[in-house]
Amino acid sequence: LHLGEVGFIDSSGLGTIVRSLTSTRQVRGELKLCNVPEHVRKVLELSHLTSLFDAHDSEEKAVAAFYQQGARAEAPVSSGRSVLCLDSNADVLAYLRELLLRAGYEVHTSSKLGDALLLMRVTRFDLLLLGPGMTASAATQQSFQAASAGVPMVELGSEFSTHDAGEACAELLRKIDDRLSPKTA
Repeated sequence: LHLGEVGFIDSSGLGTIVRSLTSTRQVRGELKLCNVPEHVRKVLELSHLTSLFDAHDSEEKAVAAFYQQGARAEAPVSSGRSVLCLDSNADVLAYLRELLLRAGYEVHTSSKLGDALLLMRVTRFDLLLLGPGMTASAATQQSFQAASAGVPMVELGSEFSTHDAGEACAELLRKIDDRLSPKTA
């Protein structure tokens, strides 16, 4: 994937790349990045996604890498904390999943409140990450509110998926850390 002319990337763009990588790996393929601009490289670093992608300086080096044996990066150490991410945008969910997995969280995602409610009935979550505009029937919304009453929540603003992904991820990780860190007096 040649990124040389990418001038800006947001969380939806990163999510699209993550989903492409996931789809490729599901069919036993591989995805290489090349000509990654410095601002995109910084976003990948801030998002802790550099170890997920195999990036190369040139297209030639990326193609050559397909013919070399390489070890995959080690998995991050788990914090033991679980997060349920809800957003209607599948690309944003893919991005959040990888971002939080790389930060050491156990991550579950859902694009529907009803499905999230079912997950909450069978799994205890340490944090809910809620995207904008999540709607469902009045009964489902009421049940979701009751089920999530005791769970810390971070709401993604509608601007999350359009802001610079590096800044958005740094701010999100800070908010999550603030909500999950015990308060000291």
